[in-house]
Amino acid sequence: MTREKPESWDEVLASHRPEVVAAARAVQTVILEELPGVVVHFDRGDGLLAFGTSSAMRDLLFALIPHAGWLNLQLVDGAVLSDPEGLVEGSGKRIRHVKLRSADVAGQPAVRALIRAQVDLHRSRG
Repeated sequence: MTREKPESWDEVLASHRPEVVAAARAVQTVILEELPGVVVHFDRGDGLLAFGTSSAMRDLLFALIPHAGWLNLQLVDGAVLSDPEGLVEGSGKRIRHVKLRSADVAGQPAVRALIRAQVDLHRSRG
């Protein structure tokens, strides 16, 4: 039996723990504040929410991917961003992530600084 693909981001989040949902809402707010005019794209196939400066893949900066106990904040250039708090995880050549387990963590200054650094790096590339 094939599983139905979610129709919306809210539908994806509805199947997750309240802490994961709260983290998703909190970090989404930070992204919207740091990147005015952001283009938001819901990917039904992967059940993720992506953010960029246009709908082109090359302009994507972030993705939110919920898991059972946390939310991954994907940073397109996570491998090269300054991360003094050591929040960035992963071994990708370019894309790395931060695990967010609550709204409190999602709203921390260090998370906002990573989001701002990703936005600034993208803007500096023109």
